[in-house]
Amino acid sequence: MVVLEPSLARGVPFLRRQSLQLASKMRFISTQLSALLTDELWRTNAAHANAMARRLAEGVSTLPGVEITYPVESNAVFASLPEKATAALQERYLFHVWDEHTGVVRWMTAFDTSPAQVDDFIEDIERHLNA
Repeated sequence: MVVLEPSLARGVPFLRRQSLQLASKMRFISTQLSALLTDELWRTNAAHANAMARRLAEGVSTLPGVEITYPVESNAVFASLPEKATAALQERYLFHVWDEHTGVVRWMTAFDTSPAQVDDFIEDIERHLNA
């Protein structure tokens, strides 16, 4: 590594530790990548996460007070909903408010998100909208 700013050189020995794993532990990262690349597991995982996001978006798109604000093209759903419903949902679920001014939130799905979890979340959203 070439450090052009002398005042930063002192921290270089610790950079590897702060940015992920030491090279001596590379086998752990390699094992994960190897598993994901075998039989296109990464694609299967991504397809499932994307399908769960579409399921979520379709499930909430007809609820009054909810608007899908961006096309669902991955495992992210951006929607606006009333602040009161957002606050109540955040007591049980972890998600981020994307834009506080417009009430847009970001919901993420994953390779292990189940259809039942999506359906339960949709039911909770509906319940809090009607509260």
